Amino acid sequence: MNKTLLFVLSALLLLSGCRAPKAEVDPRVSAALDSLQILVDANGIPVFQYCYFSPQGQLHGLVCAEDTVFNIPQNISENSIFQAASLSKPVFAYIVMRMVDRGEIDLDRPIADYTDIDRFDDKEMARRLTPRIVLSHQTGLPNWAAGPSSDEWPTSRITFKYPVDSCFAYSGEGYAFLQRAVEAIQGEPLDAIARREVFEPFDMPTTSYAWQPAYDTLALVGFNRDGEDRGQGRHPRANSAYTLRTNAIEYANFVRRGLLEGEGLSESAHKEMFTHQVHAQRYADEPRACDTSVFWCLGFGAVAEPAVGAGEYYWHWGDNGNFKALWLLHPATKEGFVYFTNRATGHDLLDPFLKQLTGDELPLNDWIRN
Repeated sequence: MNKTLLFVLSALLLLSGCRAPKAEVDPRVSAALDSLQILVDANGIPVFQYCYFSPQGQLHGLVCAEDTVFNIPQNISENSIFQAASLSKPVFAYIVMRMVDRGEIDLDRPIADYTDIDRFDDKEMARRLTPRIVLSHQTGLPNWAAGPSSDEWPTSRITFKYPVDSCFAYSGEGYAFLQRAVEAIQGEPLDAIARREVFEPFDMPTTSYAWQPAYDTLALVGFNRDGEDRGQGRHPRANSAYTLRTNAIEYANFVRRGLLEGEGLSESAHKEMFTHQVHAQRYADEPRACDTSVFWCLGFGAVAEPAVGAGEYYWHWGDNGNFKALWLLHPATKEGFVYFTNRATGHDLLDPFLKQLTGDELPLNDWIRN
């Protein structure tokens, strides 16, 4: 196969919607973007799709591995679709906060008031779960009771690992529970709600929680660490925790407008989303040094690193095995970065790249890895 490289930073980098030429971009950002080809090749990442934004404009592109091992399609573009994995969660959290603003749901009211708790073994504990507790991962639940794309998952029994509101415990199961309440209140499935609340307002026409016909050609396949093609990975049900598919430009529209600018939210709801709810010790029984500066807000994390003097960073990562993703937001400078990759090695470049991009030592790679 011929070397595939559609957008190589300064050579073929697209600038859209910019109010300033590339020369005005911070040299630190340019240097970080200029390093991407080396990092992508070093980590064997078939496709790295990204979008960076700041008050000076927006840079976006696609960097492909020069290694010919991967069957990289010739028609890939910035419109190519990736599994966003857990980047599904901040979009859903934003939807919930819109509903809070309208008085349709209460952050501190039991979710059991809106939907059933049939799958829970401990019904008393389940009645203590609230939207705030779910969005900040204090449910005490496992990530999943069973594989969420399996046939048995919808009826699998849910058992608590920890008491509710006792610690940080990352859980997709909690999000799925809250999703059922949101769908019951709205009387619509998740994707229809998301299209009205997020995708249409923020110009995200190809983003969806459910498989779309256009994905037959737009959705990339994922590769495992051995370099094996594991397919597009279709999911049987729309799930607020992990089934979102999108591209970097569209998702950056959400991060910039919905999260940074708070478009569509009241001032109080926007502030509440960014308020620390819990110290995010990733494993409740195993404290690590990287946990000390990570907190969880409503739908995403915060890095309050004492060594960082220019304000907090906010972020979320995505990991569906063969698809890795991440967004990072720095409100103090109004900068944000979104990236998607289609190999299990997609986060291996995180430390050197973020160090170049931000100039700060952020503990994200240590925090997210098992």
